[in-house]
Amino acid sequence: MVKNAPFRFTDFEAIELTYGTPDSMQNHYSSTTHLYQFERKNGTIALDTVKLRDNDLLYLHRKAQELGFWNVDDNMTTPEADRNPSTPRFVLKFTYKEKSKEVTLDTDYPGNPKMKEAAKTTIDEVMKMIAEAQAR
Repeated sequence: MVKNAPFRFTDFEAIELTYGTPDSMQNHYSSTTHLYQFERKNGTIALDTVKLRDNDLLYLHRKAQELGFWNVDDNMTTPEADRNPSTPRFVLKFTYKEKSKEVTLDTDYPGNPKMKEAAKTTIDEVMKMIAEAQAR
């Protein structure tokens, strides 16, 4: 079953994560370039080089599969009229040779809670892995 999954690790190419408020998505990580741009608590932008190991990427791929990330909606944003401008937004993209999965999530998304939880947990795992790699 795993070999016939819609997204196979053998076809994996990259993970990209962008987050911040919808008008200021300044935090960004790309596993291809290894560049991690993030906003510090004092408001300044920092740039760091963070390389995820193959085992890290395999873990994230399997975690996304386990959590059902491939089945969540691509657009999980709060309607413009109901959105608080300071609510964080996350865009997570897994890229494979022939396809990709990109999910945009607002933390106050009012939709299906199970889908929201799957997307948020996957994003949290990616952020945790980036933090661990950065600490090495």
